[in-house]
Amino acid sequence: MKGNLPGFALRTGFACVAFVLAQAALAQRLPLERIKLPPGFEISVFADRVPDARSLALGKNNVLFVGSRADWVYAVRYRDAKAVQVITLASGLRMPNGVAFKDGALYVAEVNRILRFDDIEAQLDARPKSVVVTDRYPRETHHGLKFIRFGPDGRLYVPVGAPCNICDPDPARYALISRIQPDGSGYEVFAHGVRNSVGFDWDPRTKELWFTDNGRDLLGDDLPSDELNHAPKPEMHFGYPYCHQGDIPDPEFGRKHSCSEFSPPAAKLGAHVAALWMRFYTGNQFPAEYRNNIFIAEHGSWNRSKKIGYRVARVVVEGGRVSKHEIFAEGWLQGESAWGRPVDLEVMPDGSLLVSDDDAGVIYRIAYRGR
Repeated sequence: MKGNLPGFALRTGFACVAFVLAQAALAQRLPLERIKLPPGFEISVFADRVPDARSLALGKNNVLFVGSRADWVYAVRYRDAKAVQVITLASGLRMPNGVAFKDGALYVAEVNRILRFDDIEAQLDARPKSVVVTDRYPRETHHGLKFIRFGPDGRLYVPVGAPCNICDPDPARYALISRIQPDGSGYEVFAHGVRNSVGFDWDPRTKELWFTDNGRDLLGDDLPSDELNHAPKPEMHFGYPYCHQGDIPDPEFGRKHSCSEFSPPAAKLGAHVAALWMRFYTGNQFPAEYRNNIFIAEHGSWNRSKKIGYRVARVVVEGGRVSKHEIFAEGWLQGESAWGRPVDLEVMPDGSLLVSDDDAGVIYRIAYRGR
């Protein structure tokens, strides 16, 4: 029977077997036993050989799309809770960090433009062509990485960071979260005063936006805190560059406005933890108390005398307010040495939680097996 199989099918089968074996070898090399999780949870390697794995977006047919801050975008085919193939969909792009999937098309965010790859799952092996949805966004790379996601209103939300650590840029172009129609039209600013958000999601119960924001640098080890913010309506202002963490006037710009003029954070996440992507948990695998919780990937500090972050946090939201903030997964940081850096999270159809790691170049799977 082997001799009757097409050569392509044989090659694909061998490649999948080799891929799975390589992942098993990697799992043995990564010290996953150091990751501390609540009782009943376990972590494993979902996908190996995904260099600089950043944003995650789930397709329809057992395909996961992955962005990077290098120049490539991946598609990961998976089966039975394991990746079986990693495909480089596109390369030569400018920091294609953000990915989003809608109506069969993959949207990819570079620094200054949004691309669309139509009917993407039908042409994963064909180096698909893209069309430019819009190229209206700023070209600065400082805080230029874009996280994108479609909201409950059907519009694509695109953040634009401040082009600096601390400055007072054009509020119509920087330090904001914008939204556009899927065809690139209808640009408007949804939220102002946002220094650098690279993660947001909507509460499935209220359809209201929540997002992380990275605090400014050079105010010491413990100030200001990264933020979790709640934006139930458009046109709210969250303080940058005049006020940080809701109660600290900026040394340079704080005289222009009082902190009381702005919306305070829903939670202070800690200084320099680098809170990035966040997701509401909508699966059914985890215990009931985890449903509708927020999970936040903390990429970890780069500018603190003692490192912090490198973990996944859990936030419980009740009635539009944060009632609990705790660490869910940690162990990527051992003393002052880190062997991994969580970036994005994705809730899978089986209820497990994926976590990308751009340092180790892998995607983990966190599952609940019972107490």
